[in-house]
Amino acid sequence: MQDLRTLMPHSKADTKMDRKDKLFVINEICEIKNCNKCIFFEAKKKQDLYVWFSNSPQGPSAKFLVQNIHTLAELKMTGNCLRGSRPLLSFDPVFDQEPHYALLKELFTQIFSTPQYHPKSQPFVDHVFTFSITDNRIWFRNYQIIEEDAALVEIGPRFVLNLIKIFQGSFGGPTLYENPHYQSPNMHRRLTRLAVAARFREKQQMKNLQKLRKKEEKTVIPVDPTENVFETPSEEKPLEIELVKPELKVNLKKRKKLFQRQRKGQKKLSRVGV
Repeated sequence: MQDLRTLMPHSKADTKMDRKDKLFVINEICEIKNCNKCIFFEAKKKQDLYVWFSNSPQGPSAKFLVQNIHTLAELKMTGNCLRGSRPLLSFDPVFDQEPHYALLKELFTQIFSTPQYHPKSQPFVDHVFTFSITDNRIWFRNYQIIEEDAALVEIGPRFVLNLIKIFQGSFGGPTLYENPHYQSPNMHRRLTRLAVAARFREKQQMKNLQKLRKKEEKTVIPVDPTENVFETPSEEKPLEIELVKPELKVNLKKRKKLFQRQRKGQKKLSRVGV
């Protein structure tokens, strides 16, 4: 939310809402703040984030599930742009092919584009907001335009919007479009748990099968009479019982040393006799 406020100098913030208040109260807040467009963040279970884009107070409004959020504070984003500069808006060609995407394109254009000659904006254009559609989701990216070679460097933030519903009114009313590919986070977590439990049950069944196979009696293979046809019996050697203790084997190195000592002793004796 703070990143979007930084990128949109024409935004006006308000305090947090009470959970007991209904969403229609936001239209009154917009009227007090003199705003005709609204972005409302709604967090549930401390892990799921939803966002509303609304044209107040007439409508229409759209509800999205926000996924894969990366903020401006991350070091991976190397780009930088002038604070308060006006952005270019780039949309995927699919936005012009489907009617509900065309409605969202007009809504995003009115919300994210900075009004001309706004007192908090700068008269420069140095970054681009891109909205691309992949896997039935809207991918938001923010790139800096480098003047030297017109290359693009990502600034951030980046997030993915999974469309849930489009309503005719502001924060309610008749449903204009409902995403058939949307799957709630609760259902996704439930399916993940079921998949893990199924893998665990499969392992337990394999272990039980192995135990049963070990307990089963092994089948007795009948003896083949022709199995030992080509085996020739070896000659039986008579047993010899040694009554005398065998002599210890003398090491060759020790024997050589003994011979050398004896020769030296004989030489000395021969010299003394001479």
